[in-house]
Amino acid sequence: VASARGSLERLQRSYLDGVRRVAANSIGSLARTRVSPNALTAAGVLLCAAAAVIVYFEYRHEITAFWLGAALFIVGSILDGFDGALARRSGKATPFGAFVDSTTDRMSEAFMLGAIALVFAREENEVALAFTFAAVAGSFLVSYTRARAEALGLKGDVGIGSRAERVFVISAGLILAPWGALQWAIYLLTLTAWVTVVQRVLAVRTQLHR
Repeated sequence: VASARGSLERLQRSYLDGVRRVAANSIGSLARTRVSPNALTAAGVLLCAAAAVIVYFEYRHEITAFWLGAALFIVGSILDGFDGALARRSGKATPFGAFVDSTTDRMSEAFMLGAIALVFAREENEVALAFTFAAVAGSFLVSYTRARAEALGLKGDVGIGSRAERVFVISAGLILAPWGALQWAIYLLTLTAWVTVVQRVLAVRTQLHR
């Protein structure tokens, strides 16, 4: 178990380090333009909303809907992840901006998971539908537990299911959806989200005991 956990943590670290390197290079280029953090936030949310609408219409052309939806969701999530970094890099960071950034992150994810839930409902896949609701609740609690921990002055970003990992799992599920992988991606998303919630609760408990 310890070996598997260590391998998972190394894989997660490698993935996040790669994401951060790409983000740092991109933010450096964006900071030299007139693009504002608010523009990135709005573009990210709109793209994720558009992706959710496209995925809902998968019954018309499955591969096109799922792949186009995945592409827009990935781009929208990337933009939604860059806005805070751009604000800090360009000296435009504000407490309200950080609040809006966190809120729109949840909205983007909820749009896509809502569309996926409607797809499962149309297919009468009640098990996958139930897991999608659990994934929504778990994803929101991952963010909530971090926010509450940091409000107490504690570290709250532990765990295996941060937003970057959730975006990856959802996107992979959409890309492989024509071959029946979407429900399995949702099962994995639900598991990692709730495991992360437990990890963060235990981490806060440990820090408070110290």
